[in-house]
Amino acid sequence: MVAFFSGGGLMMIPLAGCAVFATFSIFERFFYYRTVSAQDRTLKAALQDLLVRRDWTAAKTACDEAATPLAQVLKKVLESRAMSEQTIRELAEVELNAVLPRLERFVPALGTIAQVSTLLGLLGTVLGNIKAFGLLGSGGAMGDPALLAGAIAQALFTTAAGLAVSIPAIVFHTYYNTKVERIAADAESFASGLIFTITRGL
Repeated sequence: MVAFFSGGGLMMIPLAGCAVFATFSIFERFFYYRTVSAQDRTLKAALQDLLVRRDWTAAKTACDEAATPLAQVLKKVLESRAMSEQTIRELAEVELNAVLPRLERFVPALGTIAQVSTLLGLLGTVLGNIKAFGLLGSGGAMGDPALLAGAIAQALFTTAAGLAVSIPAIVFHTYYNTKVERIAADAESFASGLIFTITRGL
């Protein structure tokens, strides 16, 4: 690993930074979404009984305890239950837009890392090729083929490193984008059901 890192030259430093940030973002979001899903399941189960009994105070307390984006949207609906249905829906939509940054945290950065790491790998490849052709032009590689091999290896190392960072970043960026859309759609659907329950007096 040390040889691989040193063989890629200076471009391996920013690539290593991209790898560290991408790894942190992937694991942070994984555990965040896992926790949110578990808390939302508990919240939904608790609200089913509370809404039947129309215990709004206990329902708001349950939302406070969950403290998830869904809970924040539902709490806003509960707090606005005395208003008109249209107003409640508008407030719920505003609240949903307000919690989206919490759901999307680090996800756009993963997409940026995927693009940047690919370009950094390409830049390292170009620099390695320039070095190799410079050695050929000066005739230095003729006496020591190891110099030419080292320049070519530098180009290949950075290409491999860039792809190694970029591919997982692209995969998880796409996956987490889908995850955010599903959570947002679920929150919107559940909020609509809650609004219906409140306004229809069911």
